[in-house]
Amino acid sequence: MVDYHAANNQSSSGAVQTYMEQENDWDRDLLLDPAWERQQRKTFTAWCNSHLRKAGTQIDNIEEDFRDGLKLMLLLEVISGERLPKPERGKMRVHKINNVNKALNFIASKGVKLVSIGAEEIVDGNVKMTLGMIWTIILRFAIQDISVEETSAKEGLLLWCQRKTAPYKNVNVQNFHISWKDGLAFNALIHRHRPDLIDYDSLRKDDPVTNLNNAFEVAEKHLDIPKMLDAEDIVGTLRPDEKAIMTYVSSFYHAFSGAQKAETAANRICKVLAVNQENEQMMEEYEKLASDLLEWIRRTIPWLENRTQEKTVKDLQAKQEDFRDYRCVHKPPKVQEKCQLEISFNTLQTKLRLSNRPAFMPSEGRMVSDINGAWHTLEGAEKGYEEWILSEIRRLERLEHLAEKFHQKAAIHESWTDGKEAMLTQKDYETSTLAEVKALLKKHEAFESDLAAHQDRVEQIAAIAQELNQLDYYDAANVNARCQKICDQWDILGALTHSRKDSLERTEKQLESIDELYLEYAKRAAPFNNWMEGAMEDLQDMFIVHNIVEIQDLITAHEQFKSTLTEANMEREAIQSIQAEVQKIAQSNGIKLSGSNPYTTITPESIDNKWERAMAMVPQRDNALQEELNKQKSNDTLRATFATQANAVGAYIKDKMEEIGRISIEMNGTLEDQLTNLKEYQTSIMSYMPEINKLEGYHQLIQEALIFDNQYTKYTMEHLRVGWEQLLTTIARTINEVENQILTRDAKGISQEQLYEYRASFNHFDKDHSGALMAEEFKACLISLGYDVENDKKRSGQMVSDDFRALLISTGYSLGDTEFARIMSIVDPNGSGAVTFQAFIDFMSTETTDRDTADQVIASFKILAADKNYIMAEELRRELPPDQAEYCIARMAPYTGPDAVPGALDYMSFSTALYGESDL
Repeated sequence: MVDYHAANNQSSSGAVQTYMEQENDWDRDLLLDPAWERQQRKTFTAWCNSHLRKAGTQIDNIEEDFRDGLKLMLLLEVISGERLPKPERGKMRVHKINNVNKALNFIASKGVKLVSIGAEEIVDGNVKMTLGMIWTIILRFAIQDISVEETSAKEGLLLWCQRKTAPYKNVNVQNFHISWKDGLAFNALIHRHRPDLIDYDSLRKDDPVTNLNNAFEVAEKHLDIPKMLDAEDIVGTLRPDEKAIMTYVSSFYHAFSGAQKAETAANRICKVLAVNQENEQMMEEYEKLASDLLEWIRRTIPWLENRTQEKTVKDLQAKQEDFRDYRCVHKPPKVQEKCQLEISFNTLQTKLRLSNRPAFMPSEGRMVSDINGAWHTLEGAEKGYEEWILSEIRRLERLEHLAEKFHQKAAIHESWTDGKEAMLTQKDYETSTLAEVKALLKKHEAFESDLAAHQDRVEQIAAIAQELNQLDYYDAANVNARCQKICDQWDILGALTHSRKDSLERTEKQLESIDELYLEYAKRAAPFNNWMEGAMEDLQDMFIVHNIVEIQDLITAHEQFKSTLTEANMEREAIQSIQAEVQKIAQSNGIKLSGSNPYTTITPESIDNKWERAMAMVPQRDNALQEELNKQKSNDTLRATFATQANAVGAYIKDKMEEIGRISIEMNGTLEDQLTNLKEYQTSIMSYMPEINKLEGYHQLIQEALIFDNQYTKYTMEHLRVGWEQLLTTIARTINEVENQILTRDAKGISQEQLYEYRASFNHFDKDHSGALMAEEFKACLISLGYDVENDKKRSGQMVSDDFRALLISTGYSLGDTEFARIMSIVDPNGSGAVTFQAFIDFMSTETTDRDTADQVIASFKILAADKNYIMAEELRRELPPDQAEYCIARMAPYTGPDAVPGALDYMSFSTALYGESDL
């Protein structure tokens, strides 16, 4: 049974007194209802007997057995634990009245105002007054002191019932009459605290008698709560008596009140386990995200380091498109993952510190520094890959141009040399006349002149072939073979030319007649013809330029060439006049010409034809040069457009980086205001993303136009990408820092003023605005906050008294070299020599606030284990939520103490492991 001795506390609140007065003013008309009166008689009698039996007695008739006041006084002594005045043993009416008055006076001394209840009425056996008096006693000693979440008495008891039965279906406790009529609420109360006694799922709402009998019998048998009502008393009335139900329910409350401590202990354990489970989940998410990011970097770097050369510009441009896709599609999500990884790591470390857990150490190779190192390697490979692609494009363009030029010159040369060997090896001079021999000799001299003129072309062909080899041209083997064939043939032609000249000179002495006009024609026609061939070759020559200056140089050279055409035409007409003079002399002298000029194969018709072809090529060259000039002007416009956007973006990024630096230093307003402002600032920055995308579009147009330089801006797309990524990362880190400060403030109870003081001191000594303090700056910052860190007696420029120094030392704030080294190991565990603001805040909050400890968790488990040194699995499952109970069972080692029993679990070592070895 429940001990009500504690109910004698005299300090009843005003609210409780008011409630008692309202309840004492009871509705006497309602007691006229026989059903209610019968319920109250039965309930109040059972309640009184549950206490009187402790004194070895009981009552049978509530209005008769209290008439002499003896058992009434005995009841009050049992439930209050106090001694009442000695009762009078006489049988007279006056003795009975005196005894009852002693009982009523005792009730009144407990702060209870008795309304319309007198001793005479009790002595006379007035049922209504007797029941009213017993109800007043029940209110004062069984219900008044019930308190649940700042509510007490009836409201507190009702709230307790609602909380305990909330999870159960078909149960909705709103009062102390109809809500209990189907019996499910009574069964739910028992099942909530002792699920082993009730099979709640087997109960039916449409069978209230069975439900009520089940609850009353279980309570009487296992919970020592006497049966105060019969099921028929409740089911048989439209509205059960509220006071009877409240009396019955209060017995359940007091029977289960001991479970409150266990519930509190379970809540503490649940809180600790929830934090641990959340931290473990964050650790697993970090490990997975880090592994995925590192694996992506590991796969990407070999691709960026691949320098396999392509054969054509088209193939290399496909690689460039793949690289652009990587930069714009694949990399940006990875940049976000890297930033999120750092934020998750910092948040996890903050939560671990705030919950007094050991710091998280990722698996080997998955530290933030490892990821940053791998990322740095990736960006290095990325930069080298882009530069290699651009240089390869230039190289292949140069190669294709040289190869085409080589084959063009080779084809012209091969066309010229075709048949030359046969001509040089013929023996026509052996049967020729003197005139014919002289003609052959002159013709050969003209050939030698032509041959010398072609020497430059052969040297150009060899030089181009050599350059193609130096640039590692993929088809160098065929080029070399063709070049070698040309050189070998050229050597043969030189040798044959020399041999034929010797033969002609041996026969020259026998030949006297030479046709001067033919000779002069041949001498002048050969170089002019060669000049025309060179001019046509130049007019058809391909060109590659990269800016306006280069194309203007080509246009200038072309204009200079056109300026020589008048003189060249005069030379052509002069050459043609020689042939006309020959015809004139032949006609005037009746000479019959045997055929073409014996000294040359160049005919006037061929000269005119080549001249016409060359003149037709001039406007074509004009058009080609003008088209290229227009293209370069367009490219220059692209450069200017890109430069304008790039200069604007570069200035924007620079300004925003400086603003973020100022914001991180000033940090005005509350942390929540700062966080809101920073997120709005971040949104403002992200709204600038279309300008970045616009710049990317301009950059793509420039690359497609093969523009490799830009004199209008100092910015490159790579620099601006890096600056943009740094801007986004910086604002994200600043937001994360403020969020961690909020976590620290809320978890450690640090006031806003303290955070302002810490921020002001930190910013004051952060002279270079780097966001971190060097060791000496950190020591000076501690001094400014009241720490004595010097061996002499100077403190902030003033003398510190011996008493004040002793006070600092006695409170643990005297920091010598050893102590300062210890603090540095806390705030700078990596030994970088710098202290971040977050590390500074964590240290200050740790020094100024309390933390949960392993001892507190051990004490909570001890309550659940009923003061045993071990705990059983069924106790954990009964007191904790299922997932957290199984979490403990899976991690607790078997208990091996001297009092161990089968299945015992060691909750002490489990609790200390939650906080690491430092709390042992």
